[in-house]
Amino acid sequence: MIKVEHITKKYGKIEALCDLSFEVQAGEIYGVIGPDGAGKTTLFRILTTLILADSGKAFLNGWDVKKDYQLIRNNIGYMPGRFSLYQDLSVEENLQFFASIFNTQIETNYHLIKDIYQQLEPFKKRRAGALSGGMKQKLALCCALIHKPMILFLDEPTTGVDPVSRKELWDLLKQLKSEGITIMVSTSYMDEAGRCDRIALMLKGRFLSVDTPQNIVNNYTDDLLAVSSLDMSILLTDLKNYPAVKTCYAFGDVHHINLHPQTNVNTTPQQALQTYLESLHHHELSIRKIEASIEDCFMELAARSAVETKKPKQYV
Repeated sequence: MIKVEHITKKYGKIEALCDLSFEVQAGEIYGVIGPDGAGKTTLFRILTTLILADSGKAFLNGWDVKKDYQLIRNNIGYMPGRFSLYQDLSVEENLQFFASIFNTQIETNYHLIKDIYQQLEPFKKRRAGALSGGMKQKLALCCALIHKPMILFLDEPTTGVDPVSRKELWDLLKQLKSEGITIMVSTSYMDEAGRCDRIALMLKGRFLSVDTPQNIVNNYTDDLLAVSSLDMSILLTDLKNYPAVKTCYAFGDVHHINLHPQTNVNTTPQQALQTYLESLHHHELSIRKIEASIEDCFMELAARSAVETKKPKQYV
C-alpha cells in the first residue's frame, strides 16, 4: 500500500531523512518509533504530499506522491502532530466542513467514528479552540476519518494525551484495521510499539530496525540486568565506572545494564557486580535479570549505530 524508495530530505546542512526505503502492506498498522527530531514528521509530510523529497520516490496504492498528489489527497486521512482544525468553528461545524470537502456526509461513515464522537457529542456546540488537549485529538481523528480514507496517517497522536485516551485511541485503531484501513502512525512512546503489526525504530533520519515488535525483542541477545539501591544517583555513577559494564541507562526507578563477558570462572558477572557495589556501601541493593523492552532494543541499536558511524570508511 505504501512503497518508499531511497527518500532523502535535507534542511540546509541537516539531513532529516537519509536514503530511506521501506514498504507498508495493505491493512497493516505500521509504527514509526523514535525520539523528537528523528525525522518522523518530515517523512509523514512527504507521504501526504505536503512537501517534496530532495531525491527518491514514494508511492501510495501505486500513485506517485509527486504526479498523483490530488488522487492521494482524496484517499488518505492525515492527523498532524499539531492541532490544525478551525478553532473558531464548533466541533459539529468542523466535522461537517471536512465531510463536505470530500463530498460525503457524517452519517455515511459515522460507524467509523461513533465510539469516539459519542464522547465529543456533549460538546458539539463548543468551539474547537476551547476543547481540552485530549478532546482536540479526538476531534482531529474524527475529521481525518469521516471520508473513510484508504490510508490513515497519524503523526504522534498520543503526545500530551492522558493514559485513558491513549488506550481508547489504540483500541479504535484496531477497529479501523478490521475495516481494511491501512494505518501508519508515529510515536515517541516506546511502550506503544506492541500495538503495531510492524514497527520501524527511527533515529536521525534512518531506520535502525524494521520488524514485528516481538521479533525485535527476540533479537536482543545480551543478558539485561535491572539494578537499584537507596541512592540511585550515586549508583548510576558507580555502575558507569565499573569496567565490566558495557551499557548503562536510567529506566524509571531502576538502571538497566549490560555486562561484558567475564573470564573469572569462580564467579558470575552478576555476583562480581554485587560484590563491587556492596564494597561501595550501597544499601537495599537489588540486581535481577529482566526481559528486554522495545526501549532497551532501541538504546542498543542506537549505540551500535553511533559506533558504526564513527568507524573510518574502507576504500578499495
